[in-house]
Amino acid sequence: MLDDLNPRTGLEREGRTRPTTDEQVRPLVDREVPLGQQADRPIAAAVHAWLDGELPEASVRKNEGGREVEFWRNLDSEMMRVRRMRTPPHVEAQIMAALPTHAPAAVITPWYRREFVITPMAAVAVGAALIAAASIVTALLVR
Repeated sequence: MLDDLNPRTGLEREGRTRPTTDEQVRPLVDREVPLGQQADRPIAAAVHAWLDGELPEASVRKNEGGREVEFWRNLDSEMMRVRRMRTPPHVEAQIMAALPTHAPAAVITPWYRREFVITPMAAVAVGAALIAAASIVTALLVR
């Protein structure tokens, strides 16, 4: 049995329709996801200045940046809480037990046993260098 894996055929069957031109052109990863009111209203310049340490917090809270300041304060406190978290001892013991106790037996292969790959541009460059070297040696020997 052969499966038809072409995504463009058979779309008219079983009530399916062809995708619109926008769906064909734009891949799924490039689609924008609306973030509610934050997407409509950018962060104020005063909040950026406060985050950069240029303005005091009180001056930013007076303006319309009170919600953003509160958001960034909460985010900072959560980050500090997560930074203070420690790995449980049993997890650390499992990690340490999984590490090998001795060095690996196979060392990196020596340079003379590795595969030698040369690109076409490198081959042309080496060839041109050999021709130039040969012409210089010939010119020196002819004198």
